[in-house]
Amino acid sequence: MQIRIGEGASEEEAHVIGSALAEHTGEEIEVYVGGDDAPAATAEPPEDAEPSAADQPTESPGSETELGPTEREELLREEITDIEQGGPEKYKDRLSEQGKLFVRDRLDLWFDDGFAFEDGKFANFDSDDRLPADGLLTGAAEFEGRTLHAMANDFTVKAGSMAGKGVEKFLRMQQRALKTGRPVLYLMDSSGGRIDQQTGFFANREGIGKYYYNHSMLSGRVPQICVLYGPCIAGAAYTPVFADFTVMVEGMSAMAIASPRMVKMVTGEEIDLQDLGGPQVHAAESGSADLVAEDEEHARELVAQLVTYLPDNADEKPPRADSRPPSRSPAGIDSVVPERPNRGYDMHDLIERVADQGSVLELREQYGPEIVTAFSRIDGRPVGIVANQPAHRAGAIFPDAAEKAAEFIWTCDAYNIPLLYLCDTPGFMAGSGVEKEGILEQGKKMIYATSSATVPKQCVVVRKAYGAGIYAMSGPAYDPESTLALPSGEIAIMGPEAAINAVYRNRLDDIADDDERAAREAELREEYREDIDAHRMASEVVIDDIVPPSELRDELAARFEFYEDIEKSLPDKKHGTIL
Repeated sequence: MQIRIGEGASEEEAHVIGSALAEHTGEEIEVYVGGDDAPAATAEPPEDAEPSAADQPTESPGSETELGPTEREELLREEITDIEQGGPEKYKDRLSEQGKLFVRDRLDLWFDDGFAFEDGKFANFDSDDRLPADGLLTGAAEFEGRTLHAMANDFTVKAGSMAGKGVEKFLRMQQRALKTGRPVLYLMDSSGGRIDQQTGFFANREGIGKYYYNHSMLSGRVPQICVLYGPCIAGAAYTPVFADFTVMVEGMSAMAIASPRMVKMVTGEEIDLQDLGGPQVHAAESGSADLVAEDEEHARELVAQLVTYLPDNADEKPPRADSRPPSRSPAGIDSVVPERPNRGYDMHDLIERVADQGSVLELREQYGPEIVTAFSRIDGRPVGIVANQPAHRAGAIFPDAAEKAAEFIWTCDAYNIPLLYLCDTPGFMAGSGVEKEGILEQGKKMIYATSSATVPKQCVVVRKAYGAGIYAMSGPAYDPESTLALPSGEIAIMGPEAAINAVYRNRLDDIADDDERAAREAELREEYREDIDAHRMASEVVIDDIVPPSELRDELAARFEFYEDIEKSLPDKKHGTIL
């Protein structure tokens, strides 16, 4: 080894420096002074000197030296193993009784080998109370060929409750998702904030309240999907309702603003958790659950299907798939739709003749069932379907159905999913009951969402399109790329019976003979229907075309293909004030 020291050093100083280095390194040292070409001193290492650990030769192919983990690495691995065991064994034993998995086994189910990498594994490592990962796991993973951010509560650590370090991990994950533009998956099983440790994470600028600020910033930017595996109470219950899609699991999931014990304390009401906020409550009554799974495996299957319709973020288009023929023949569409406008039928029978086989995923099926909201594919292209359901209350639009449709339309528009409206409705429901439930408010939101959507929209008047129903269902005035009708289609302020009653009631009452009155009423009804028939609407170019029902699928596929890259803009403003 050659070294060079400052000019002016003596030979003795050079020798001392060389000897010291030779002893330390175990190598021969040549010491040069200043710019001299010849060494001022040369020092050999002592015979018993050994090279330092830093200077040991590294292993090379064919080397006989076997290098491996040091004791330091082995200790680290032991610490990691201990953390990954989660909370006390007695709490892990209870999970199987509840039919659910330990959190890291759940991650293995979702992502084959768990996280690709985990952040904050050592959170609260040095706390006096053993709190592995602070009860909340965050990381990145690959799911069904998609890379995403994910978090999961560990219910064996203080019932999955949230405190300082876990909150910080959660916030970092959300903030990183804003930067990466990748979806976020929340696997929730949390009893809420850790009350005895609330100082430092509850009301802080970067505390638990920031969850919902970040949820709001992520909303419409990247898909947020939440699956509930247990009771999510108070603050924990807001993550599922802020998410774009929420999946609950039968017999496990619940979410509520307060626990049954707290409810009893505040109101005196005695109620169990499932009746307070179980899957049936939120699937059928509140509308907060989009899908309900039978068990953990089914929950994963539902989300695996869901993500196939979604892009990674709002800048991308949803993924295409191979086209598949529908499960039922389009040739049967005309037979499915009854000729009489007031006769019920199941809209699913028509949808299954238009959509690719096996591609229909209905959301919030039990909530507002008068409207069907479903993802599907037509010729391999993801499409959001908004369809009136004549099998439920004649397809009239009730407040819950309008709210559901508005939120679905809004979500499809955020993630660039084209919309197909299948219209067969007598319009918005009337009466004191629906007025108290906010029919005007919810109807306004549905019309606003339809008006503001900039994705390609196709409207099909399947049969009746009466009253403001044609507005909410993206009729001609709402900038659809096409308004089509089947030969059974009708567009009118109201149906024939109501119209005849409103206009001709007094004249009809003046006809004394019952048979004559009935004949005149039938005659007026047919005259009225001629004015509102699809052929009249097509003749006046109110609609674009009347399509043979058996060709509807091909017609829609061609139109969605043609309008795929259409550009539509909204007026320059900050945002609307309606939703």
